[in-house]
Amino acid sequence: MHLIQFVDDKGNRAVGVTRNGQTQTVTGVASVYELAQAALNAGSGLAAVVDAKGLGTVIDKAALLAEGRLLSPIDHPDATHLHVTGTGLTHLGSAATRDAMHKANGTKPAEELTDSMKMFRMGLENGKPAAGETGVQPEWFYKGNGHIVARPGEAIPSPSFALDAGEEPEIAGIYIIDQHGQPRRLGFALANEFSDHVTERINYLYLAHSKLRACSFGPELRVGDLPAHIEGTSRILRDGAVLWEKPFLSGEDNMSHTIANLEYHHFKYELFRQPGDVHVHMFGTATLSFADGISTKPNDTFEITESQFGLPLRNPVRIEAEEKVAVTGLY
Repeated sequence: MHLIQFVDDKGNRAVGVTRNGQTQTVTGVASVYELAQAALNAGSGLAAVVDAKGLGTVIDKAALLAEGRLLSPIDHPDATHLHVTGTGLTHLGSAATRDAMHKANGTKPAEELTDSMKMFRMGLENGKPAAGETGVQPEWFYKGNGHIVARPGEAIPSPSFALDAGEEPEIAGIYIIDQHGQPRRLGFALANEFSDHVTERINYLYLAHSKLRACSFGPELRVGDLPAHIEGTSRILRDGAVLWEKPFLSGEDNMSHTIANLEYHHFKYELFRQPGDVHVHMFGTATLSFADGISTKPNDTFEITESQFGLPLRNPVRIEAEEKVAVTGLY
């Protein structure tokens, strides 16, 4: 079952569900957040609430995407209560990509390895603990809140001070915190984590700065567990032609951590277990165009596809105008 959010012919928000190759509106609900809250209140799952609400008109979700009417597959009525975070060095090959980006040598003796390679090895050694046990914590970063999310098809803004505007094709876990502070997973979506790799390459301690950028995820929310093997394609289009294209792998078969271990090390912080909050947590990648020497330009379009997640995620790049910021006193 896949869920989407969109704007209907009357300009109202609506929810659609795809089952058995057909997409229909879900009646009596205007957002996936509202649907999730109904499931929590009923003590049931999303599928049961969809059944209880009932289905309406058959819709063409590809046409909605082409018309720019699709929204992110979940949002929050108060954007400050949607948290966007992620983990890195979680995929087989991700450390090699990071080291290549940083011009490092991953064949050095252990005592001379970069911090990135050391952390990657920690994941290989203890990122997939036995059930009920706690594994090593991953690299973790904060991206922002709901205000930094670009809907599918919308331009991803890159600030004027950024040194790079690069894609990161990933899978994001989508969560809501229930009334008891328990994280509840709704499913997964394609995501473009979008980072400033030039800034990061200056010094790895600039990683936090490089991640404070916009992002996009969706268009569809795949309800249920994550497939063990995910094999999609990441592309950059320039003037309608493919500038760069490469496959990306995800799913636990291609990762150095389990999803459960990554989830634990995010939600172990009480800050991230506040009732009603939504979390979009990105699980990392091993595929970057930047590592292949690609530098994007305004209006280049990122395209991330994977058949198990439905529609492709496409976003052009937009460079924002310079904004002068000064702090003033309130005394």
